[in-house]
Amino acid sequence: MYQHITIVGRLGRDPEMRYTPNGQAVTSFNVATDRQYTDGNGQRVKETTWFRVSVWGKQAETTNQYLKKGSMVLVDGRLTCDPKTGGPRIWKRQDGTEGASFEISANSVRFLSTRSETSAGGGELGEEAPSVPAAGEEDIPF
Repeated sequence: MYQHITIVGRLGRDPEMRYTPNGQAVTSFNVATDRQYTDGNGQRVKETTWFRVSVWGKQAETTNQYLKKGSMVLVDGRLTCDPKTGGPRIWKRQDGTEGASFEISANSVRFLSTRSETSAGGGELGEEAPSVPAAGEEDIPF
C-alpha cells in the first residue's frame, strides 16, 4: 500500500519547534492552499484549505530556522489520520463551531519563497508570488 500527498501553499504563522523526550526535533506549521474558480452564477469563489504539517529531524531544525509566516513551500508527505475517526482531526473553535484539519507528516519541504520575500514577510496569505519567467522562455517559438 502507498500513500502520498503534495501541497503548495503559504505558512499561516511562524513554525514552532520542540524536541521529543529522546531529543529528536519536530517542527509544526500550518499551510494554506488556495483554489479560485467561477461558479454557475458567474461569481468568483475563493476556497482555502488548511493543512497542519509536522517535520522531523534535521529538516525540522532547518524549516524552523528559515521559514516564517507567509513563506511559500512545497510539502511532500503522507496524511496522518485521527486514530478515533480515521479521517481529518475534528476540533471545536472558540465560537463553538466544529472545524477539521488535515495533518501531514512531511518527507520533504521545499522553500519556494526567495530570500527577499522571506525577509520582507512574504506578503499576505493567499497573495500570489511574483511571476518570474523561466530562463529562455522568450525563445520558445510557440
